[in-house]
Amino acid sequence: MLYGRTAEQAAVDRVLLDVLESRPGALVVRGEAGIGKSALLDYAGATTQAHVLRVTGVESEAELPFAALHLLLRPVLDLVSTLPAQQAEALLGALGLGGVNRGDRFLVGLATLSLLVELSVQGPLVCLVDDAQWLDGESADALLFAARRLHAEPVALLFAARAGMPFPASGLPELQLGQLELEAAGQLLAERAGMLPPAVRDQLVTEAQGNPLALIELPRMLTPGQRIGAPAPLSFCLGNAEPVTNRVLAGFSDRIAGLPESTRSCLLVAALDDRGQLAVLAHALSLLGASLADAAPAERAGLIRITPDGVTFHHPLVRAAVLLACDISARMAAHRALAEAVDDDRRAWHLAAIALRADEQVAMELERLALRAQQRGGQAAVSAAYARAAELSVAPVDAIRRYTAAARTAAEAGLSQRAAELVVQARRRAGPVAVPGSVVAELAEVRARLAFEAGRPLEAARLSLEGAEASTDLLTRLSLLSMAGSYTWTSAAHPDQGELARRTEELTSTAEGAATVVKAITRDFRTTVEGGTRVAATRLARLERAPFELRMVLAFQAVVPADREGMLDAAIELVQECRTEGRLGRMPQAMTVLAIAQLLDGRHPAARATTADGLALAADVGQPMWRGYLAGVRAWLLAVAGAEEECAVLTAEAFQHADTTSWMPSRCWAEYAGSLVELGLGRYEAVLDRMDRATQGPSRHAFIWRYAWPDYIEAAVRASAPERAEEVLHRYAAWAESTGQPGPAAVLHRVRALAAADDRAGPLYERALELHVQHVQAFDQARTRLVYGEWLRRQQRRSEARIHLEAAREAFDRLGAAPWSARAAGELRAAGVSVPGHRAGDLLAALTPQELQVVRLAVTGASNREIAAQLFLSPRTVASHLYKAFPKLGVTSRAELSRVPGVS
Repeated sequence: MLYGRTAEQAAVDRVLLDVLESRPGALVVRGEAGIGKSALLDYAGATTQAHVLRVTGVESEAELPFAALHLLLRPVLDLVSTLPAQQAEALLGALGLGGVNRGDRFLVGLATLSLLVELSVQGPLVCLVDDAQWLDGESADALLFAARRLHAEPVALLFAARAGMPFPASGLPELQLGQLELEAAGQLLAERAGMLPPAVRDQLVTEAQGNPLALIELPRMLTPGQRIGAPAPLSFCLGNAEPVTNRVLAGFSDRIAGLPESTRSCLLVAALDDRGQLAVLAHALSLLGASLADAAPAERAGLIRITPDGVTFHHPLVRAAVLLACDISARMAAHRALAEAVDDDRRAWHLAAIALRADEQVAMELERLALRAQQRGGQAAVSAAYARAAELSVAPVDAIRRYTAAARTAAEAGLSQRAAELVVQARRRAGPVAVPGSVVAELAEVRARLAFEAGRPLEAARLSLEGAEASTDLLTRLSLLSMAGSYTWTSAAHPDQGELARRTEELTSTAEGAATVVKAITRDFRTTVEGGTRVAATRLARLERAPFELRMVLAFQAVVPADREGMLDAAIELVQECRTEGRLGRMPQAMTVLAIAQLLDGRHPAARATTADGLALAADVGQPMWRGYLAGVRAWLLAVAGAEEECAVLTAEAFQHADTTSWMPSRCWAEYAGSLVELGLGRYEAVLDRMDRATQGPSRHAFIWRYAWPDYIEAAVRASAPERAEEVLHRYAAWAESTGQPGPAAVLHRVRALAAADDRAGPLYERALELHVQHVQAFDQARTRLVYGEWLRRQQRRSEARIHLEAAREAFDRLGAAPWSARAAGELRAAGVSVPGHRAGDLLAALTPQELQVVRLAVTGASNREIAAQLFLSPRTVASHLYKAFPKLGVTSRAELSRVPGVS
């Protein structure tokens, strides 16, 4: 019976009903200790007809990777064999049940999602997660990942988390549990202590402050005299201003203190072991001269419950009270006994708990633990183990190395604040100590990453240069130099940029191989920052064994020489690598590169889908910088599509991010998007004014303006101000010619034709179309056909104009470029063609970004399971997307998808 929780029970009932009706659900219940969160989960478990899995977070297990996930999934691990091999391997490896795998939390999260969905095929499933604030980070990430991606599966996840403690669950609905009303509190107390005099009950209701646990436990703390209303002082101090949970904790402590010493030993070992497994407890207790039978008084007192599955505490506050009630000698003895009874991972932590001074042997055990955790993909646990190993290190050099490793893995886990604290510890221990160059470089790289993510790219560049100068490994040095160049370029315009860019180029070796490639890209960064036009790099080089960061910079840098094909291939490879290895923290960055590569290659529908997924993922993992970047890129795509309102929302988000940091990319794309909106509407003066302001402002050195210059030239010509385009045309020609690529050359001929007299324009347009054929970029080619068709119509060559205008319109339809399609349709009508209203492109435009991705993969013959693995969805979600997409496309089966224009 739950008193005073009618509304809260109704909220839970709605989630449970959804599951029974084959809809997913999620709910986070928050409240203070003892307020009834566990009782509400108990209610859900007792009333649902679904299969139930349950786990409770334990504070001391927070540093053991995937510990809670293992306990939750243990009853259903036999179904892991039904998962795709890669997911099964990642999940078993993470849970310590398989071989070494390189996957991290992302792939494990996908495997968790797939396993829950697989289990739901047998019937609705409800997962209850209590004390979620104490889940280890890896388990929490996996479960939240699954909760956010359930779409059409009968699976519900209910989390209970203590108020005021960290459990970030953005995007999931929340329910706040408040204090019980007086009437409900009185009813609960009457049920539990109805024999007390009314005056005493009234006093207890006041003292309990609406906390159900207090209402249950405070009566047990009364003396016999107090039970009949005697005025003796109450142990919990009525009227005291301290939180009622503290007084309940004190009551538990008093009850524990009254137990036999052997019973307290049993409680202490159970509290420190976390898992409460009877065999482990029995072994540890035997080393302390006790046995499980000694736990009987605690069980009779209602403090614990012992079953064949192990020991569970009546409430987390009981566990806390046990630790408070025992002195340090007892705790050390219990840790020592448990170190003899548990496996390697827990052994190291128990030994660390009793180490009162530097101990290299224990530090080495913790470092080995960190390496094992790294093989299982537990970055947060890796960081914790390295940090404790550093604290116990005898030699300062070992401490610095371990603190640095702890900081790096904390950053990889997305724990930026923790990483910053560890950096401070590493630097504090350094002092005058001679530190190996590799450690100096690694520490500088971590500091640079933190500075960059905090919106200080120039500081990140300086730190990267420090690391490069200290590094003795060539590829590490080159990676840091490439990152220094990239950081410098990504800063909003600043007087120090030129000097940093020049220094980066000077420090880059001119040796053969990888050094030559990095030298070229650092030169291009310097040229761009200084306002130059020509480029040094010509093709995207492939470097074997290159660090991920260096390959990412190389892929980004392909924008400079307009190596669209190389950039797209590299971006696809990077994203696939992140998917394969489950590199959650790198995915938004890789997806940004892919989206830009798709955009520049004229693959607008694919780019829209990539940006939509990237935005959601960046929000999931807490990467506002990449979300801001993706918002700007998506705003550009929406501007081309004519979706002005959506474009305005994302433009505002990108600008807001740019205004709060010194980072430039989100701003330049948002500024470019605004110009394209004006261009699509034919407001040419506004285009010129916007671009003039942008190219003189904080993003004036953005490389994307080279791709925008043709738009500026067209706007100037159509605004009857060709003189404003002369300098821009000259600069665009210098860049396009230096790339040696047919795409920029084709656009160059198009804008020259736009600016030329009629007697010279025709051959320029024809040459532009010839160059487009050499490397097709659908949007650019369609724009050339459009302006050429307009020119032909004005020359009274209508039959020729119709060919190009119709081809342009069809291409714009496939791309979903509505304003451009409308413009082509208008020209066709002027050329005497009757234009129907419905086009094939409208079909694709009706799909959501994720539906479009699913359809594009389905047309290749990929199964639902294969598509799910690619898109981090469940197979049932994929089937749901196809079910919704088919009627929008006018088809009834997969086989018919290939006939839809623009899908394949």
